[in-house]
Amino acid sequence: MASSTQRVKAALERWAREVYGKPAQNAGALRQQRFETTSGIELQPLYGPHDFDYEEKLGFPGQYPFTRGVQSTMYRGRLWTMRQYAGFGTAEDTNRRFRYLLASGQTGLSTAFDLPTQMGHDSDSPRARGEVGRVGVAIDSVDDMERLFAGIDLGKVSTSMTINATAATLLALYQAVAEAHGTSGRDLSGTVQNDILKEYIARGTYIYPPAPSMRLITDVFAYCAEAMPKWNPISISGYHIREAGSTAAQEIAFTLADGIAYVDAAVKRGLDVDSFAGRLSFFLNVHNSFLEEVAKFRAARRLWARTMRERFKAKDARSWTLRFHAQTAGSTLTAQQPDNNVVRVALQAFAAVMGGCQSLHTNSRDEALALPSEDSARIALRTQQIVAHESGAADLIDPLGGAYALEAFTDELEEKAIAYLTRIDSMGGMVEAIASGYPQREIEEAAYRYQKEIEDRQRIIVGVNEFVSEGESPFDTMKVDPRLEEQQVERVRAFRAARSQDAAQRALSELKKAAQGTQNVVPHIVASVKARATLGEIANALREVFGEHGRH
Repeated sequence: MASSTQRVKAALERWAREVYGKPAQNAGALRQQRFETTSGIELQPLYGPHDFDYEEKLGFPGQYPFTRGVQSTMYRGRLWTMRQYAGFGTAEDTNRRFRYLLASGQTGLSTAFDLPTQMGHDSDSPRARGEVGRVGVAIDSVDDMERLFAGIDLGKVSTSMTINATAATLLALYQAVAEAHGTSGRDLSGTVQNDILKEYIARGTYIYPPAPSMRLITDVFAYCAEAMPKWNPISISGYHIREAGSTAAQEIAFTLADGIAYVDAAVKRGLDVDSFAGRLSFFLNVHNSFLEEVAKFRAARRLWARTMRERFKAKDARSWTLRFHAQTAGSTLTAQQPDNNVVRVALQAFAAVMGGCQSLHTNSRDEALALPSEDSARIALRTQQIVAHESGAADLIDPLGGAYALEAFTDELEEKAIAYLTRIDSMGGMVEAIASGYPQREIEEAAYRYQKEIEDRQRIIVGVNEFVSEGESPFDTMKVDPRLEEQQVERVRAFRAARSQDAAQRALSELKKAAQGTQNVVPHIVASVKARATLGEIANALREVFGEHGRH
């Protein structure tokens, strides 16, 4: 006798054929002939139950395979961290924004650094000209870091730092400032992004070739395991992969492939997987397709749990958990009708919460035009607070779990991600795949398809290719004072002039010796910071040993 699921599936097929199918065959009965997600999943008109093993596929929150969430109580126990990304101008400028956001109810800090800081150049370097303080805060020295966090107790707040090539140096600066105020590195909590592979794939703020870059990352893993056990030594980032144009399935696959490469490198170095895997964190995008995004987070959790347990033989259940920070999609924001972005961000934030994020940044409505204004940053934070306290979303754990369409999407995204991961494994792993240009090509092709759909009006973007307004009123945006670059240049020169030159040079010399050998370089970076070497000097010392990627 047929099961109830089989009977429903047969009835659903009859409905699709005889009830839905007849009008659908008539020209003009449907808005479009093909409905599919960004990952190429063809959308059925209606979903019903399908056969799967509940324990294997879903389980329960806080238990393997973590499809339904990494904590048993999820937001009933504690809300996600509301971590608004901020950074511009001088350290004082960003400190004022930090204080404003904390006073407005933000629960964690997230720091954006300018391009010279990301690329290892002091503000007075010729290569920094015109970029100082533009897309983030300028940090050259321990004094700048002191000013950045003035009046903020680093023992009581967690801080995320979006920094990659110079991640070890920013971590050392943060630790030095905390210790100067009586907080041990062992008591600091937060995350340093430290994900260089996605820089080669999608973003470009790398300095050194892949091999020494991977060494720096595993050095940070080892250092944090010993000296900063509450700190997340990496935030494996799919966000920028998605911003470059990837699909949801590609974001899962390429992010997890990067994670696999980092775990592989650490294990080959001799680290026990359970000594660091529980502190790995992830950073994922929240795009426009609501159900696909919720499914993406669930599929990524399930796939990572299986990878860590089966591939790397991790024993500690914490090593199986994919904990992630989410950020709404900057690439979906439009300069046209910027107030529409408030609605986009609200829907994306809701998807992140439905998908079980651990922390969240909501973009501001004006970010397609400029750095966020104070008013826009407050609206973005209020969006999270309304979702948390008024929507009811935080009262249930995985409230969409079991929905027919959502479970189908979760399964299909996982299958597509596995196909990509299998291909990457056949190429020798993610480092080799990046060297061959494979993920870069896949992302470029996906980005081209998406843009073509917009241009052909197969995909409607409100205010851009449909519902366009003529003569839109100008939107007031924030402007960075152009004089700040001169001020920052004077500061870094005065900083160098006031220190003990012998102490700084001795520390930098020891750093180079460590880099030439096999020692962990992070303690030597910490020593250089405390000897008042600048970020650019530390990066240059490593350049002398490691070289620069793409420069011969």
